[in-house]
Amino acid sequence: MGKNIYLGIDVGSVTTKCAVMGEDMELIAHHYIPTSGKPIAQIQKLIREISKEILPDLNIAGVGTTGSARYLAGEIVGADIIKNEITAHAIAATHYFPDVRTIIEIGGQDSKIIIIRNGVVADFGMNTVCAAGTGSFLDHQALRLGIRIEEFAGEAIKSKDPVRIAGRCTVFAESDMIHKQQMGHSTPDILYGLCQALVRNYINNVGLGKRIEAPIIFQGGVAYNKAIIRAFEEELGQEIMVPHHHEVMGAIGAAIIAWENHETTGARTRFKGFSISDICYETSTFTCNGCPNQCEIAQLKQGGQILARWGGRCEKWENVSHVMDKCENTGVLS
Repeated sequence: MGKNIYLGIDVGSVTTKCAVMGEDMELIAHHYIPTSGKPIAQIQKLIREISKEILPDLNIAGVGTTGSARYLAGEIVGADIIKNEITAHAIAATHYFPDVRTIIEIGGQDSKIIIIRNGVVADFGMNTVCAAGTGSFLDHQALRLGIRIEEFAGEAIKSKDPVRIAGRCTVFAESDMIHKQQMGHSTPDILYGLCQALVRNYINNVGLGKRIEAPIIFQGGVAYNKAIIRAFEEELGQEIMVPHHHEVMGAIGAAIIAWENHETTGARTRFKGFSISDICYETSTFTCNGCPNQCEIAQLKQGGQILARWGGRCEKWENVSHVMDKCENTGVLS
C-alpha cells in the first residue's frame, strides 16, 4: 500500500494554485498559474501537471479546495472538504509559524488581514470593492509607467526620496502619479511611493480597527515584491516574515485541512481521479427571483447534466436533485 498524500487547490480571480502535502505535512509539489478568466481549464491544467509528479506509490487520500471559486473547484475534482480563504490561510500560517499573531495576505484582486490569538482566528478583515490595496493596483500603475511588474520591486527599492501618492483610490493614484511625473520625480521614487500608498491603504482599510501585533506573516503573490515588504516594515515598525512558499499558502492550508479531515473521519476520498483533466464542462448563470436578494446563481454542467450550483445567500439551489424538476418546468436550465 502506497503512502498517502493530500491535495489542496486554491482558485482565485487572478491566480490558481495547488499544493500536494505528504503524510508528515511536508510540501511535495506545488503549482501557481494565472486563472486568465478560465478557472475550469486552469484547474484541469493543474491536475494534469500534478499527475506527472505523483509517483506510483503515492495515493491521494484527501482533497481540499479554497478561494473564490472553491465550490466550482470542489465539484470538478471531487473535494472532500471546502473551506474559505481565511481558514485556509490561517491553517497554513500556523503550520509554519505556530506563534503568528497577524497574517497579511494580498493577492491580485483581494486582500485580507487575519488576527491569530492562541493559534486560532480571533478576527479578520477584507478589502472592499476598491482595488487600491491589491496587486492589481501595482500592475495597473506599472503598466502606466511602462515598467514590467517583474521589474517593479527592483526599481522601487532604489528609491532615495519617495514621493507621497494619494493611494486611497486607483483613479486618484493615477492622476497623482502623472502629476509627480510631470514635476520631474524619478521613476524609482514614484514606484516606492506607490508601494507606500498601497500599504497605507491596506492598514487604513483592511486593517482598520485591528491590533496588528508581531509575529507578522506576509502571504500571497504580492509578497514577491520586496519593496512592499520594506514599506510594511517602515509603516508598522515591525519585522515582516515571508513564508518560503507564500504564493501557495492558501492551497497548502486546503491540503492540511484535507489531511485533518481524513485523520478525523477515516473516510475514503471523493477525488475523481486525474482523468478529470480531459472532461468537457460548461458553466452558466441565472438570477433567482425567489426573494428580493435576486442572487446570481452559477451552475456547472457536464453532458447536459447539472453537477452543482452555488452563489445564493440561502441553500435553495444547492441541492441539485431536489430542484431539478422545478428548474426544467420553469425553463431556468434552457
